[in-house]
Amino acid sequence: MTFFKPYLTEMQQILASLSLEEILHAGQILLEARRRGAQVFTLGNGGSAANASHIACDLSKSAIRADLPRFRVVSLVDNVPLATAWANDTSYENIFAAQLENLLHPGDVVIALSGSGRSPNILKAARLARERGATVIGLTGMDGGLLRELADPCIVVPSDCMEQIEDAHLIIGHLLSIYLRECPIETPIGITLPRRHGEPDDGGGPQNVFSSSAPEGRRNQDSWIDEPLPTA
Repeated sequence: MTFFKPYLTEMQQILASLSLEEILHAGQILLEARRRGAQVFTLGNGGSAANASHIACDLSKSAIRADLPRFRVVSLVDNVPLATAWANDTSYENIFAAQLENLLHPGDVVIALSGSGRSPNILKAARLARERGATVIGLTGMDGGLLRELADPCIVVPSDCMEQIEDAHLIIGHLLSIYLRECPIETPIGITLPRRHGEPDDGGGPQNVFSSSAPEGRRNQDSWIDEPLPTA
């Protein structure tokens, strides 16, 4: 049993040293994207791919609330045929950037996970996102790598152990999901229902489609579900 204690003790220290300001910043970016109907994309490799998929699942389901629209979120790691087609026909470095070429619009959000911050396919996708006017939220570890310079915010887990970095990334994902489900909405914010990018505004201003109050419990906005439970 003593074999496991150092790992758990180190995890406690790592979690205590995370930047809550950066996590809150990420949450506020995602909240605003949700209000605007912007799309959110998640991506990563290996264990980070699993976390990217998990975070997308939580944003899609666990973050549902009655007073805000649902997230429009896509995990780019889950389309295995498309990712392997790009890897086989061009380069593994292109598997995420090539998908973003089809889907990304200005104002969208890309959540990029890389334990080292140096994965070429993650960096290429982050650069493309910035060039297209999207916001990049980085989850990384070690010294942050090159992703630290491309993401704002970039949440760096202070560890050189990949397992601990990935553990912390999943906890950060859960913190964001809970924040987006339960944070109070203090002032009424109007939402412009999603239009195609480039479509002119009719000048009528945003349509306020939700109240300014915090959600009552965890009631769903759909009539067929009263109490959405967290996904296991």
